[in-house]
Amino acid sequence: MMTDKVRIDSLDATSNANNETYLARQAEFESNVRSYPRKLPLAITQAKGVWITDADNKEYLDCLAGAGTLALGHNHPDVLQSIQNVITSGLPLHTLDLTTPLKDAFSEYLLSLLPEQGKEYKLQFTGPSGADAVEAAIKLAKKATGRSGVIAFSGGYHGMTHGALSVTGNLSPKEAVNGMMPEVQFMPYPHLYRCPLGIGGEAGVKALTYYFENLINDVESGVRKPAAVILEAVQGEGGVNPAPAEWLQRIRKVTEEHGILLIIDEVQAGFARTGKFFAFEHAGIQPDIIVMSKAVGGGLPLAVLGIKKQFDAWAPGHHTGTFRGNQLAMATGLTTLKILKDQNIAGKVAEQGEWLKGKLAEMQKRFPVIGHVRGLGLMIGIEIVKPNEAKDQLGCYPADGDLSALLQKKCFEAGLILERGGRHGCVLRLLPSLLITNQELEVFLDKFEQALLAAGVQPV
Repeated sequence: MMTDKVRIDSLDATSNANNETYLARQAEFESNVRSYPRKLPLAITQAKGVWITDADNKEYLDCLAGAGTLALGHNHPDVLQSIQNVITSGLPLHTLDLTTPLKDAFSEYLLSLLPEQGKEYKLQFTGPSGADAVEAAIKLAKKATGRSGVIAFSGGYHGMTHGALSVTGNLSPKEAVNGMMPEVQFMPYPHLYRCPLGIGGEAGVKALTYYFENLINDVESGVRKPAAVILEAVQGEGGVNPAPAEWLQRIRKVTEEHGILLIIDEVQAGFARTGKFFAFEHAGIQPDIIVMSKAVGGGLPLAVLGIKKQFDAWAPGHHTGTFRGNQLAMATGLTTLKILKDQNIAGKVAEQGEWLKGKLAEMQKRFPVIGHVRGLGLMIGIEIVKPNEAKDQLGCYPADGDLSALLQKKCFEAGLILERGGRHGCVLRLLPSLLITNQELEVFLDKFEQALLAAGVQPV
């Protein structure tokens, strides 16, 4: 756990402030668009590993980790050292897309992690957010194919910029935003607990697979052949829904047969989070475009595309961005990627994920408000339901977004930070540091049970 709280003496005006003071100042300074401080009302003054300390000197187990950005947790010593090395090296901190030895080393190593050591791929550095990379991927797919449509999936999340929001399933941020990108066709995404076709199980997956293939092949479907299909191999914000391998394999086969580019968004699931370096590896497929951000920058802003060489249709300068050359992020990213690879963190994460899901399944027997536990590796969702109400035709209880929100609050009060997602916000989501220990996972289980009891949930 954390010790020796750090003071930033240059912040004299607020150096002795508490959480309440900081939050009030933030409300004065910042737009209404801010979201996390409303759910997690704290001001962080120190962070190390999976632990953070707030301005009231309270300690929290952080299972959010920058929404999956901090693969090695807060302030890993090797990551900090990589920043120091760049600062003292004389390298420029900002380079547009000019080359440096650091960029060369980062590019070579990142490519080596792509399918078949990246022999069939090139990299494109975009603006520093995942949404920037999604925009570039969609634009490139249209340019490479000469077509304009995109197929996306219900429950998918790809960002908040215009094109990325257009292919995102969540309707709330689209309210009162007119003129979404045209020719976006949404299709149902498999759901392990709530099959969108009301069938469930293997039959549901087969039906969804047929539905996709038929849409592409049907000359009367009303949907023109798209430039691209974009999806997450594990939906994150959509409620932690892993794609069945057979469904994803068929998507890949159909898109190849029809010359449709398959864009896999690995922004949240990538880099050992699911127990493999990339979530699409669980299905043994190769995307045409891989979207990477969050963990790829080792905690600093960076976004990159992996593009199959035959689809690199850009002319020089046809997609630019000022902040493509973040040298600090390439340094922290390179350090992070090497640790993940050299220490086989993916293997560790796979084992921990199965163990943790087993423990949560045991807890589910005592607390039936836990309707479903799912995910891969350390990307886990806990769906909260109303067990005293009638089940649907699949035998699932109604979602309980209100209790999920209360549980997030009680977790926070118990010193545990979790995110929510999924339909109606009913899924509690775990995205901790990939270096979290088994002992710290036991702390998570203890605190989560404390929160259930504090929320008035009675065990059976």
